[in-house]
Amino acid sequence: MKYYLIAGERSGDLHASNLMKAIQEKDTEAEFRFWGGDAMQQVGGTMVKHYRETAFMGFLTVIKNLRKIRGFIKQCKQDISEYKPDVIVLVDYAGFNLRIAKFAKQQGFPTFFYISPKVWAWNTKRAYKIKAIIDRMFVIFPFEKDFYKKFDYDVDYVGNPLLDAIADFTPNPEFRQKHGLDQRPIIALLPGSRKQEVEKLLPVMVESIPSFPNHQIVVAGVDNLPEHLYQVAKNNPQISIIYENTYDLLTQAEAAIVTSGTATLETGLFKIPQVVVYKTNPITYSIAKRLIKTEFISLVNLVASKEVVKELIQKECNPENVAAELQKLVVGGSKRDEVLEDYQYLQELMGETGASHRAGTLMVQYLKELKASQNILMDQ
Repeated sequence: MKYYLIAGERSGDLHASNLMKAIQEKDTEAEFRFWGGDAMQQVGGTMVKHYRETAFMGFLTVIKNLRKIRGFIKQCKQDISEYKPDVIVLVDYAGFNLRIAKFAKQQGFPTFFYISPKVWAWNTKRAYKIKAIIDRMFVIFPFEKDFYKKFDYDVDYVGNPLLDAIADFTPNPEFRQKHGLDQRPIIALLPGSRKQEVEKLLPVMVESIPSFPNHQIVVAGVDNLPEHLYQVAKNNPQISIIYENTYDLLTQAEAAIVTSGTATLETGLFKIPQVVVYKTNPITYSIAKRLIKTEFISLVNLVASKEVVKELIQKECNPENVAAELQKLVVGGSKRDEVLEDYQYLQELMGETGASHRAGTLMVQYLKELKASQNILMDQ
């Protein structure tokens, strides 16, 4: 069968690639066409667009690029119409993917959505729209299944794909030696994978680390971003930048400063105490503050339904505050043991590995059932 997948970010590319592998196990004749990234390309199939061309973050950035985004949406719709897939599999990336889902519904293409839009965070009534245009929803947090029940929408909870990615990871025992690191404790800086995040947050992180002269500071860089974004770190002799080795870095880190997003949950699952930071354009933040209804922004705190890690947002996100909170988390810090204990609770809440396998298995099953029912109707 023909699968058309859309993932618009780095994390979505990873999760979609694992989903594709799971689909191949159950459908040996699966054909893939997709918007995604390098991880999906390694599985196989035809890439239409790389996510580095289509990822835009923040209300103002989206508004500035509306013409370009509309062009991408038009291109995607046309490509789907020409390819005529058996199913469209949408992976996260809600702003783009929900528009494609509406089009797919109108054109009669089955739609599966993997990794739900965060409708529980703001404008919860969007759940009705999602129910109307998405044939099957596969959620990755246990509370999401209960949330959708309120809207009489039965979704599949498959577990969290991060658990799969971490379980499949094998640490490199030569990591420090390979990258010229000595045996001093490491503080990891994870500024994010988007241009706007690194621009806003890496300078704050860098300015917060002079208080830790006995630590090695290592930035988790990503190679799909321009190198000049990391210049503020390159100018500091206390700091190393290591690209595309975030998991290895986390296995070695004593503590971390992390931009809010998927990386906060990854850092928590690696049991590394962290300070979560976030800063965006004041207008964007003002709009988001009015819309978002959750008490927390980091996935660690959202899953645990309590403050496990400190969140420093907007004006609170300054070098002095970051350094003060980080000091509590290094060895001997006053809050370190408490955070590590809460991480154990987080691990229990997250459940077991196998999300990609469960989602892929269900998708192939549902698609075969749909095809069978269509054949019955055609024979009548």
